[in-house]
Amino acid sequence: MHTNSDSPRLSALPLLALLAVALLWAPRSWALSVFACEPEYAALVSELAPEASVYSATTALQDPHQIQARPSLIAKVRRADLLVCAGAELEVGWLPMLQMKANNPKARDGQPGMFYAAEQVETLDQLTQVDRTMGDVHADGNPHLQFSPSRMLAIAEALTERLAQVDPQNAEAYRTNLADFRARWQAAIPRWEAQAAPLKGKKVIAYHTSFRYLFDWLGMEQVGDLEPKPGLPPTTGHLATLLKRADEGDLMAVIHTGYQDSRGAQWLADRAALPRVRLPFGPGEEGIADLFALYDRVIAQLVTVAEAQ
Repeated sequence: MHTNSDSPRLSALPLLALLAVALLWAPRSWALSVFACEPEYAALVSELAPEASVYSATTALQDPHQIQARPSLIAKVRRADLLVCAGAELEVGWLPMLQMKANNPKARDGQPGMFYAAEQVETLDQLTQVDRTMGDVHADGNPHLQFSPSRMLAIAEALTERLAQVDPQNAEAYRTNLADFRARWQAAIPRWEAQAAPLKGKKVIAYHTSFRYLFDWLGMEQVGDLEPKPGLPPTTGHLATLLKRADEGDLMAVIHTGYQDSRGAQWLADRAALPRVRLPFGPGEEGIADLFALYDRVIAQLVTVAEAQ
């Protein structure tokens, strides 16, 4: 006896074909792929484009000047729709190699997919002439912009428009997210400034000019650098000179980041009877989730030191 056991399978084929065609032509939602050179910009992108796939090439415990152009980073750049980096030659030792090896047309300088934060604002400490005797200096100014709240807001605004350019389908969502970030950021600034009032006029010795924008914002003064020249580690002779400066008795602390060698800072702090303060340098360090938490932690640490004196 003949049965029609195959008929359900046969009748389902046209439905499956129609479904495949529908899926093929349906609008696809895809996550924008963003490669951030530093964690502060990964955090900023996440504020503006929370649905994006964001990868940070470095952590707050890595020196952003000195990163190896690893194959894994090349692969990330190759797949990225947008690169967001500090610029001002901070990444000059490794980013050009990534761009060349990845061969991603979007990631080339001058293209919409390549965004440099330092190009969006006026940087501090720009130099008209640079030579090798000056050490590892940046002619385009200090690139460590993450501790300038006004500049970070300007960068966020420029980055929003760049996101809208590379992903116009979600342009309005990016602008809505910017409005939310701007409101929270502008509300936080006066709170931070009031909290940091005891820091105004305080003098410190620090490692490199990593916190140049923080000190400029809060009215602090870095009177000495643990580096004899930018990029060079502390020497015995240079530390002795800093110790003489500390003998004037007007310093609050010796400050460094988590990725900088603490031995010189500790030597000076011990002999000058000063606190050695390791400040977090970016989101992701010590459970710091975002830029807001970064500012909260840094200011709280500094105020605690100031009030203890």
